Amino acid sequence: MHANTITEQLTAAGRAIEHDSFAIIDAEAGAHAYSAGQWPIVRRMIHANADFEFNGLTEFHPEAVEAGLKAILAGATPIVADVEMICVGLSKNRLAHFGLHPHEYISDPDVIEAARAAGTTRAVQAMKKAHRLGLLGGAIVGIGNAPTALIELVRMIREDGVRPALVIGMPVGFVSAAESKALLGGVDAVPWITIRGRKGGSTLVVAALHALLGLAETRQRQAPQG
Repeated sequence: MHANTITEQLTAAGRAIEHDSFAIIDAEAGAHAYSAGQWPIVRRMIHANADFEFNGLTEFHPEAVEAGLKAILAGATPIVADVEMICVGLSKNRLAHFGLHPHEYISDPDVIEAARAAGTTRAVQAMKKAHRLGLLGGAIVGIGNAPTALIELVRMIREDGVRPALVIGMPVGFVSAAESKALLGGVDAVPWITIRGRKGGSTLVVAALHALLGLAETRQRQAPQG
């Protein structure tokens, strides 16, 4: 039986621990309502923080998984994040295999200055900068920290015609976090993955992306050669 080699742990011991963890999650989660493509994403999110509530809280646009896989397999797809933590958390080897490049602008001096001048957050201005640079169209956008970034992205989708390939919108917090994700859940024009309520975080965005990378490698490996 063939196995993934790029998106798995690099040692046999590491792979065994991860696979045992997934088996425990499968057993304890029991029956669920997710598809065969969606469950590996939810399972890896549970694995990231041992919280089984994501079995139920995680929601998918009907086209989300397929859109994410197509964007990854297309190669050279930008990954635009709201914070550096997402970019740092992603495996460089896995990204390189698919030619993917992460971007974040939250700490850029021009973003900070624009936020001060406009009386908005850095996260809002960082999304605006990504749009000005032409990076949002066809991108995978991961938002795990800043609800204002997600609210601005939804506004750009609705008002400016911005069309990312996939939005993984999972900001955590108590001010506007749940509301921002509810806004994303009402978007039809762009596929998305989100979490209901206050829970979320950059580690969950990374987990979802790593799960998608694993699914993409499986599809790539099973594709007919020639």
